[in-house]
Amino acid sequence: MKLLTDKGNQHCLKAVIAACLAGVKLDVEEVENTDHVVPYLRKNRLPVLNLGNGDFIFSANSICRYLLAQGALDVDDTQVDEWLEWEATQLQPVLGSFLALLYGSGKANADCLKPLLTHLNSSLQGNRYLVGNGLSVADISVWSALYPAQATRSDLLPAYPHVESWFRGLSGQKAFEASVAVVTHSQGAGSFKASILAQPIVQMPVGDARTAKDEESADTEQDVTSEEIERARQAWLLGKADAPTPRARNHPLLPEKDRRNVLITSALPYVNNVPHLGNIIGCVLSADVFSRFCRLRNYNCLYICGTDEYGTATETKALAEGLTPQQICDKYYRIHYDVYTWFSIDFDYFGRTTTKQQTEIAQDIFLRLHQRGFLLKDTVEQLLCVKCNRFLADRFVEGTCPLCYYPDARGDQCDKCGKLINATELKKPRCKVCKKSPIIKNSEHLFLDLPKLQPQVQAYFERVAAAGDWTANAKYVTSSWLRDGLKPRCITRDLKWGTPVPLDGFRDKVFYVWFDAPIGYPSITANYTDQWERWWKNPEEVELYNFMAKDNIPFHSVVFPCTLIGAEDNYTIVNHLIAAEYLNYEDGKFSKSRGIGVFGDMAKDTGIPSDIWRFYLLYVRPETMDSTFSWADLMVKNNSELLNNLGNFINRSLTFLEKNFGSVVPEMTLEEDDERLLALVTRELTSYKQLLEKSKIRDALRHILNISRLGNQHIQANQPWVLVKGGDKERARAGGVIGLCTNISCLVSTMLLPYMPLTSRTIQEQLNAPPECNVITEKFVCYLETGHKIGTPKPLFGKLEPSLIESLKKKFSGQQKQVGDSGDPKAAPVSSVPVDGPAAPAGDASEVKRLTDEVAKQGNIVRKLKSEKADKSEIEKEVKKLLALKQELALTSGQDPTPVESSKGKRKKGGKKKEEKSKNSE
Repeated sequence: MKLLTDKGNQHCLKAVIAACLAGVKLDVEEVENTDHVVPYLRKNRLPVLNLGNGDFIFSANSICRYLLAQGALDVDDTQVDEWLEWEATQLQPVLGSFLALLYGSGKANADCLKPLLTHLNSSLQGNRYLVGNGLSVADISVWSALYPAQATRSDLLPAYPHVESWFRGLSGQKAFEASVAVVTHSQGAGSFKASILAQPIVQMPVGDARTAKDEESADTEQDVTSEEIERARQAWLLGKADAPTPRARNHPLLPEKDRRNVLITSALPYVNNVPHLGNIIGCVLSADVFSRFCRLRNYNCLYICGTDEYGTATETKALAEGLTPQQICDKYYRIHYDVYTWFSIDFDYFGRTTTKQQTEIAQDIFLRLHQRGFLLKDTVEQLLCVKCNRFLADRFVEGTCPLCYYPDARGDQCDKCGKLINATELKKPRCKVCKKSPIIKNSEHLFLDLPKLQPQVQAYFERVAAAGDWTANAKYVTSSWLRDGLKPRCITRDLKWGTPVPLDGFRDKVFYVWFDAPIGYPSITANYTDQWERWWKNPEEVELYNFMAKDNIPFHSVVFPCTLIGAEDNYTIVNHLIAAEYLNYEDGKFSKSRGIGVFGDMAKDTGIPSDIWRFYLLYVRPETMDSTFSWADLMVKNNSELLNNLGNFINRSLTFLEKNFGSVVPEMTLEEDDERLLALVTRELTSYKQLLEKSKIRDALRHILNISRLGNQHIQANQPWVLVKGGDKERARAGGVIGLCTNISCLVSTMLLPYMPLTSRTIQEQLNAPPECNVITEKFVCYLETGHKIGTPKPLFGKLEPSLIESLKKKFSGQQKQVGDSGDPKAAPVSSVPVDGPAAPAGDASEVKRLTDEVAKQGNIVRKLKSEKADKSEIEKEVKKLLALKQELALTSGQDPTPVESSKGKRKKGGKKKEEKSKNSE
């Protein structure tokens, strides 16, 4: 086998190490980047492994795995795959830029590597290797990636002791030492310079390349066909003539015949708290991006949201602040409204549920369900707090889960095992308000007969989930509920603050918030227009999109659809359900009471513009799995993607046009490279449109950044600053390049509008762009034609300095002075109803002693099983018992029962409770 590589290519380190370990004879042949080494590729992608049978392997990670497999050393493990993906999609993009600066100028700020090295350091704590107890391809890949940086900057790793120990341990192995000597010709790290500076900087996620000829398209992603080029050229030259113009947004917006009518809702935020960043990205911001995109597509779109204001949480908040429930609603409605306004959330109408329309519509739906036999009466046991003289809603009783023994389960669900439970089933229940143990008392209530409605909702779900866009978690949760069989669900509560039940015998009760709250969508629309039924009783002409966090799924996919189906009033029912996962904060979770994390009313005080917040939240949007807000990563993304990539491209294009062509777009004669660029930009635009049509918001954002990166590369390759100093031909070429890039800037401004609306507006002002450009098709159209005069270019973004980021990180880490919920630093914190739950009541000494003995006994059992190397499942079972006992002991002795972080920075099983969820259900 022959490894083809340019001299000093650090990526071939992986292959040489793997061959050495596997005992494979590898012929390393150095070639020039311009040499044609693979018959069916127009451009080299080095290193390349020639298998000798006409097949080639292009990715260094794939080459490494292949060679290890020859010596039976490759490990088939999910964790190995995850590390290889991390190296390719997370480490290499940042490391590539860092190395280019380091070897190009000798100056490179290592702050961009901090979050990556911190993650690596946490993962290596207590471990010699990345996966398991032995060396794997994961270690080889990550070590090889870091080697040129560490060899040049010896101060890089000391701040990360676990990484440094791991790195030095591998560096001392013969295979690693010998491979470095082969690749560098024993000339030191300077041997990497020429290859590093010649390599394109990888900024976006990439996957491992495949190995066979039929995978050549994956390895030549920058190659375009002649058909693509011709279509892009025609669109550029002629597309403006038949391009659609933006539609006026005249209120009230109503469905129209023969148009795509899109009704968008985001989960109604509960009014008793201030939304944090996770709440914002989980519903209102995601829906805002999609609604703005729909307007760019000229769809007839209505975006509705508002505050959910009824229920026990409002009553309790009012009690804590000495206000009436209505005053609490008025106060926090204003807070929510101001937060969303600052974040540029562009609702068509932002309402609330404490309205006449809410009462009328909710009672009408209820009576229709009653008349059609979809309601049941039953006497239920409820928890009554004698001290508070009130029945406790599920949300305000806590105790030990009867299934997994988690000591901090809620009255409706255990956050550890995820099972739904009844409050009366809790062991050691306690009132969240006064901490006293409640008593059980009977009360008659009304139930929605979900089993009777299951056949209809099952058929509905199968139809819309197949035809519409439902996230994987939405499909899974809904399928699970239906698979397990629906149970009658109580829809009334013994409360005062809520929509009254209009039925004799129950008039002293109100509707349960999860029956009442989703009806807020049509009632808020009814406050927007008296023709609300054209949206909400028109399933033939209206598509309904629901955006929410994953904890709200069953209420929107099962309970509310059952309610509307049972009403038999031709209601519009959700077609597309888009549920995000959770956004965590740094190494933990958001907590208002502890001052941990950024809440909506605090973001503007950081001095960071709202568009930067929007960009970063959307960049890390928890689209398919939980993600994390990181201050260090925010700084890296701002300084690299916005400042150095997108902002640099637009500013250098417009500034060059201003200085050298009087701010007037010159004549643009397309050459071969320009036409190829048109095709590549069109490809990115098409992917952007297709992803947003499927509500893949995070992934679509990457394609905007790809386009600005292509523009930067085009400028760099053509060097218009050199051409403009030449003759007429060269100057004309400089004008053609910069005119094209000015139009790319215009396209970027339009694509950016859903994500960063204020920045988009600023770019268009600098471009003096016509309003007609604000439509999205699959065509890249020339809107700024020869003779168009732009405005005054100015930098779009500022650099975020490490000192600022460190101070903000400290400020929001819980170390700052605590303030009351009023936001007044002089006000005492409201402690009557802690957001994070009550302090654990201390138990008597005998119970503490008994549990201490039980913990010791169970600990001995676990240690014995581990020493005997018992079956893994048996050990895990006993460890689970030990953790439950420890948590019960902590609760009984008055300590914090929250599970601690594990050594790898991951929360232990049972520790996934969200202190501030996007929806505070009762």
